[in-house]
Amino acid sequence: MSIKKIAKLAGVSTATVSRVLNGSDKVKDQTAEKVLKVADELNYRMDHVARRMKVKQSDSLVIGLIITDIDNSFFANVAKGVEDVAYKNKHVLMICNTNEDPGKEKFFLNSMLSEKVSGIIMVPTSGNETFLKSINLEGFPMVMVDRKVKSMNVDTVSINNETGGFQATEQLIKNGHRRIGIICGIKGLTNTEERFNGYKKALEQAGIPFDEELVVFGNYVERGGREALKKLIALDEPPTAIFSTNNLMTLGCLKELYMQKIRIPDEMALVGFDDSAWAEAMIPPLTTIKQPGYELGVNAAELLIKRLNNKNSSKLNIVLNPELIVRESCGNR
Repeated sequence: MSIKKIAKLAGVSTATVSRVLNGSDKVKDQTAEKVLKVADELNYRMDHVARRMKVKQSDSLVIGLIITDIDNSFFANVAKGVEDVAYKNKHVLMICNTNEDPGKEKFFLNSMLSEKVSGIIMVPTSGNETFLKSINLEGFPMVMVDRKVKSMNVDTVSINNETGGFQATEQLIKNGHRRIGIICGIKGLTNTEERFNGYKKALEQAGIPFDEELVVFGNYVERGGREALKKLIALDEPPTAIFSTNNLMTLGCLKELYMQKIRIPDEMALVGFDDSAWAEAMIPPLTTIKQPGYELGVNAAELLIKRLNNKNSSKLNIVLNPELIVRESCGNR
């Protein structure tokens, strides 16, 4: 259905129809209503691909979101927050999932740039720092969410991971535990380092010596959590408590504890990171560090849209606070 036919039936010029369909405020309300009524009766749909080819990239009305694991409910909540803000501002959201694969991340970044998205919100994985810097140097609008790339000056939205790591470990110490294992995420990522730093800070404050053998890595996946748990309980002196630093690793940890018939919290106390829907339904209910995933997404999307409207403003680093949710799994010793 062409713009010419709409113009003919509405009794206006094709330029007027184009202005109305593109949301211009330079058309009288009565005329705009007439054009939209005809377009609706004819089931007219704009060719957004063709439109993006004609307008500046910043005006394409499409924003990209690159996350690392769509199966993780935390990232699903982030995506929902981004989508709600995008919809409110009449932007279409393009979502890609990297599974922590830097090759996929680079492919999706190039694809989004080719599709002329206005800007990108992303949860960066490791391995593409040089490529990301090159995009940043071109002035392309980007917002990092959940994690940061240390050497890049871009807008970021994250939580205070060090505080979360401290809160989790401190709670186990308050409950009488002194030998506390930690299951970390992916080496080199900022959120991995920050949660680990919180763990060490809590031990130091309590006068508990740091023990390297109590530190294992699960790469933020369920299988990694199971394997990490096996390593910890196989130690000559196993921990009496574990701090697992993301929800999928915690799930793997729980499954392995069940398979090994190790009772929570009597034989092993446990604190997780991310308050998933299933955490409260566990027996016993799981103590967690709650991340405001939806709010992270909302803030990231609002920040990107502000950046699109003012590319030269100072970069912002928004940090939200986590919340310790104490339930029964962290048990007293």
